[in-house]
Amino acid sequence: MLSPGEALARSVVTTLLLLVMMFVLNVTVFSHLQHLASQQRLEDDLRAQLAAGTAPVSEGTFEDVLLADGAPVAIMDIPRLRFHEVVVEGTSSAQTALGVGHRRDSVLPGQAGVSVLMGRAAAFGGPFSAISSLEPGDEITVRTGQGLQVFEVMGLRYAGDPTPPNLTRGESRLILQTARGVPYIPTGIAYVDARLVSETQPAGARLTTTTLDPSHRAMATDVRTVWALVFAVQFLIAVEIAAVWSFRRFGAQKTWIVFLPVGALAGFFVADQLTRLLPNLL
Repeated sequence: MLSPGEALARSVVTTLLLLVMMFVLNVTVFSHLQHLASQQRLEDDLRAQLAAGTAPVSEGTFEDVLLADGAPVAIMDIPRLRFHEVVVEGTSSAQTALGVGHRRDSVLPGQAGVSVLMGRAAAFGGPFSAISSLEPGDEITVRTGQGLQVFEVMGLRYAGDPTPPNLTRGESRLILQTARGVPYIPTGIAYVDARLVSETQPAGARLTTTTLDPSHRAMATDVRTVWALVFAVQFLIAVEIAAVWSFRRFGAQKTWIVFLPVGALAGFFVADQLTRLLPNLL
């Protein structure tokens, strides 16, 4: 029979190992499944809007209501990479977990000006994992509420490299951003510049004039959901306390049968919240 101190120590070690395992599984496996499910739902929603002619053409809805973060705004394809992805509004960690995010303070793809799209390089489907292999002349298409926008890649650059020339009047460009470096270990930001080769579309009306929230910038983290992490940790601690009591009261076999799945679920909740605190381009 273990002493209370030994039982507690074993419970703590088990919990830590469980958290590490669930975190790794969540980042490398479960996050990809979440991304796939989100993309299927978002594409169904956006295609229905495109068919009805109600897809957004600005940062507002068809009724001029500010688009919610995570709302679908475009469908992006890169033929050479066999890339197909729904673009959502917003670029914080929560939005780039759903798919490629459109930076809210930039125009939509194809409109006069610069449109910025951010995507993860490894976790949550890693949609932009291969954009560093794009070469000048490669085609990128983006379908929005204004039709099909066709872009031609200008080149790849990193921090400190020369930027493309300033836009001319009525010109439209696209900037893709993702993490640079070994998967899951970012060392910087990679940029792919592309220019519109189809007809330029008029920019929609602006509904916001405030500065972009820091959580939506490249490689930013979002701590606004820390409260959810706190609750998840509290739930995990409660499960562990109950498991220790059950171990002393009913023995190891019954405790493992009852509390292993509950502990795994609690560990997944904590790991999921920790994953959401990672940089938005990882």
